[in-house]
Amino acid sequence: VGPRVPGSKDIPGVTLAADGSIESYDIEAQCKSTFDNVKMILEDSGSSWDKIVDVTVFLTNMKDDFKAYNALYAKYFADNQPTRTTLEINCLPTPIAVELKVIALA
Repeated sequence: VGPRVPGSKDIPGVTLAADGSIESYDIEAQCKSTFDNVKMILEDSGSSWDKIVDVTVFLTNMKDDFKAYNALYAKYFADNQPTRTTLEINCLPTPIAVELKVIALA
């Protein structure tokens, strides 16, 4: 799950150049949108944020983005602390900087 606004091509926190390349991005805006998307999917599936048991996080720029991402993660997961794996990868399929894979109980 990434930060894209469901049903649109909008990606919060991403500014694209005319050629489609990434001009700038805001990792905090992308993380917030990603977390909100996960929450919505869980609720639509009959689960909830507090039932998450495992999270795999993919970042495209660990060096620059981990601190901000980790601070937001700590806020969103203050009451529920599932197992977490954070990986750096060289790219994601769309111009985004963060993506989550989540396992939750029903």
